[in-house]
Formats: sequence, structure tokens, C-alpha cells
Amino acid sequence: MTTQKSAPVDRGCAVAVIIFILGLGTLLPWNFFITAMEYFDDRLKGTASSNGTILVTNGPTPVTNGTTPVTKDYKFASWMTLLSQLPLLLFTLANSFLYQRIKEKVRIAVSMVSILFLFLLTAIMVKVPMQPQSFFSITMATIWFINSFGAVLQGSLFGLVGLLPPRYSTLFMSGQGLAGIFAALASLFSILSKADKASAALGYFITPCVATLVTLLSYLLLPHLEFARFYFEKRKCHHDQPETTDKLLKGADSDLNGFNNKPIITNGDIEASGTKEALFMMEQTDSHSRSSVLAVFKKIWVMALCVTCVLAVTLSVFPAVTVKVKSVYGNKEWDRYFLCICCFIVFNVMDLIGRSVTSMVQWPSKRSGLFPVLVVSRVVFIPLIMLCNTDNRQYLPVLFSHDITFVVIMTLFALSNGYLICLCMSYAPQLVRAKDCETAGALMTFFLALGLSLGAALSFLLRNLL
Repeated sequence: MTTQKSAPVDRGCAVAVIIFILGLGTLLPWNFFITAMEYFDDRLKGTASSNGTILVTNGPTPVTNGTTPVTKDYKFASWMTLLSQLPLLLFTLANSFLYQRIKEKVRIAVSMVSILFLFLLTAIMVKVPMQPQSFFSITMATIWFINSFGAVLQGSLFGLVGLLPPRYSTLFMSGQGLAGIFAALASLFSILSKADKASAALGYFITPCVATLVTLLSYLLLPHLEFARFYFEKRKCHHDQPETTDKLLKGADSDLNGFNNKPIITNGDIEASGTKEALFMMEQTDSHSRSSVLAVFKKIWVMALCVTCVLAVTLSVFPAVTVKVKSVYGNKEWDRYFLCICCFIVFNVMDLIGRSVTSMVQWPSKRSGLFPVLVVSRVVFIPLIMLCNTDNRQYLPVLFSHDITFVVIMTLFALSNGYLICLCMSYAPQLVRAKDCETAGALMTFFLALGLSLGAALSFLLRNLL
């Protein structure tokens, strides 16, 4: 009878810190682009002649050449949201094909280097004068490719972290949850610097370049640490099993911006650390007698539709509509900070709090009829936000003009988003057998991505209704 080698200690919590950094790095593209919305709007404020032809612009300041300015609405926020979320949906569908044919190290390294290059391109473009239409096209292409590589990176790292004990996937999720706050704080510091807009934007986009480089170096260091190497080498014992990201995806929720929650390991919330470790070791070999995808879906369809609904509502107005809200005071100094603080910082902090609350309170229960009712009731936030003090209104009146009202609405909006998403992702695996958790998690991840994409598409319509 052979004795199994005991796991080494994570010295200095080095692996834990690296996993946290990797989680942070996966959602930097989405968060840094949405938080820089004002910069992109400034660059797109070109001048059009009466026949609609865009005249030459020089950086953020349009050159009118005596022509009466006509501002073209590029619907940047809606396009950015859609082109950011579609790659996640597409690569979720392509998981089984892509992840079994391209080695994990290649996927992760190429994705990180590509993201670094695209962030550098975005930073360089700050100083390059160009016409608004050209800037828009290049930026949209950049957003598509950077989020495509981000989707591959995120899925690959889910699989990598899934080889470690469950508590490390919690750290990975926490890092993702802080990505939005990190981007918002970077934006705030660039405003506080009092530099001109171009210099502030350049410093802002250099920040994710440095962060991505640190993420890449952290990943390269990870296999050299004894603790990580011990668990990674276990893969050799299961070489006959396809390399997928489904194991951790069963507890993952990416999104927005970080849309993150605690990992789901079994069909119940197991609190004892020792039990988690034992279950983790069992799941490495337990892969037979699973139900069909359809059979699993029949058990979790309510949670699948709920997570789709929650994210569709959120992405339909955030950030496409929320970035249009203006302060009622008309103070130029406060206007510079208003969107960063009242929209992005409030949303990301409250969303993270909402997710954290589920570790203490889980109400309603997974089988309660009240749960889907609460999810659907979030639709009320769409008219509430659209009736705030947005600019360039044509159809709807302003009912909630005060800044405090907007902050209160955003607080409840973000808290409910984080809380309900976390519950959806937590409850779904609890509705099936432990052997089917993997399938349930993969299905939930698909419907999560579907909700993000539907919300992004819906944002076009809502923007036109303002």
C-alpha cells in the first residue's frame, strides 16, 4: 500500500498573493475601458459639416474651420459594452474546442502579452491626433480583441486555479471583485493629479500596462513555487481527462467588471475547511456517472434564467445610461469627480459588498418562489436610472435630479446585483448531485455570459429612449 505525499505549506502566502493578482488581472480590460468613458467621449467630440462629413480633428479638441459644429453620437458606451461582452459568450461556447487543442501555458502567456500590447496601443493613441471616426473604429477593434484575449485568459486561469484547493479560487474571485475598484481609483487619482486631460489619460492607461506586466510575471513565477507545483503535477495522474475550465467555472462569475462570487464546490455549502480539502481530493478522480446536460438544465433552469435576468438588467443601463447622468450643481470642479465617484466607485464597492453578504446571509432559499420575484423586480431600476439627471434628453422627463438620489439608486442597484448573482451561482450546484456540479457550473457560466450580452444589446434601445 503506497502512502500519498502530503501537500507542502504555502510559504509566505506567496501562491495566495499570486492567485489574487491573477484574478485582478483578468478583469482589468473591461474595467479600465468603462471607467475611462469621459476620455473617449472627449476624443469623439468631432465636428461634422451640414452634409454629415466629419472634419479634421486634432486630439480631443475638434477643429471647426468655421463650420457650424454638429456633434455625432457614436453611442460609444453601448458599443463598448456589447463588444466587451460578446467575446465572453463566444469563447464560453468555444471552450471545449479551444481549450483541448491549445496548451494552457500558450493560451495564458499569449493572452497576457496581447492584452499588454493592446493597452500600450491605447496609451500611445492618447498622444496621436486623428479623426473621430478613425479613433472610434480603432478603439472598437481594440476593445473587441482585448476582451477576446481576456475571455481566453479568464477561462484558462479558472482551470489553472481549479487545480489548487478551493480557498484559492476564493482569492481568485476576490481579486476579480477588486478589479473594478482598482480601475475607478486609478481614474480618481488621474483626476486628482491636476494634469491636462491628455497627460492624465496617458498616466491612466499606463497603469493597466504595469498591472498586466506584473500579472504576467506572477504567472511565470507560479510553477516555480513548491506548493503550486505539488498540485499542478497531479494533472499528470489524470492525463487521459480533457483539460477544461469547467471545474472552477462551476463557481465562477465573471463579469462585470468583475461579477464575482465565492466558488461552488459541491451541491451544498460546506463550511469545514477539512471537509473542503477532502472533497477537493475526491473531485480529482470522481468523473463518472454524470447526468446529461438536458437533465441537469431541467433542475437548474430557474437559476439559469435568474442570472441571465440579473445581468441583462445591469448591463442594459450600466454603464451606457449611468455615464450620461450629470451633477445637478453645475460645479465644474465637482463635475470632474462626479461620474468616477458616484457611478463607478459606488457601483464597484457596493457590488462587492453585496457578494460578500452572501457568506453570512442567504435569503430567499434556493427553492423559494420569492427568489425569482426579487430577480424580476430589479427591472424597476431601469426606469429609475433613466429618470435621473442625464444630459441630451429628448423624450423622458427628469424626476430624480439630485446627486444624492442617484447615489442611493446606484447603491441599491449594485448591492442587489452582487447579492443576487452570487446567490444564483451558489444555489445552482446545490440543486444537483455532486457529480453534476461541473455540468451545472458550465451551464450557469453560459447563461451568465448570455445575460451580459443581452444587456449590452438592450442598452442601444434604452439610450435612444432618453
